[in-house]
Amino acid sequence: MKHVALLRGINVGGKHTLPMKDLAKMFADAGCGDVRTYIQSGNVIFEAPAGAPGIADAITANIVKRFGFQVPVILRTSQQLRKTIRDNPFLPAVEDQRWLHVYFLADPPKASAIAGLDPARSAPDAFEVRGQEIYLHLPNGMARTKLTNAYFDSKLSTTSTARNWATVLKLSEMME
Repeated sequence: MKHVALLRGINVGGKHTLPMKDLAKMFADAGCGDVRTYIQSGNVIFEAPAGAPGIADAITANIVKRFGFQVPVILRTSQQLRKTIRDNPFLPAVEDQRWLHVYFLADPPKASAIAGLDPARSAPDAFEVRGQEIYLHLPNGMARTKLTNAYFDSKLSTTSTARNWATVLKLSEMME
């Protein structure tokens, strides 16, 4: 079964530098097959048994051991990623897809936590939570929004990592 691992905060802002060849080797050493990376921001496509048991924890532990920092690793199957693409509530209405992003959540949020989110927090930015994803339309760009990882992580009691829409589409294409 094909999976994608989405690592948060890798090779952005100079804080957590991790060469993709080293990351790919960690996945191969953990028993994953057909390991490929996409761009430098922590996207790894690989094959593993259904559910990829223990892979995220093993990779997190290996990064701590080898590089001295901890990063969240969020997994999705190719089927889950295709569903993420199908379920985008901003399509086809939003023509300029450069402003579309997705936060991938480690855990499903509780309905009461979702209800506590402020839809007007960063107008004209908009978001919608669907399952373990938060879809965003950010017409002023990701750098200017108040709809940040920190906001959603604290309000939903989970961990998230963001990808722009072009990256989501490319990862899905690479998994086919």
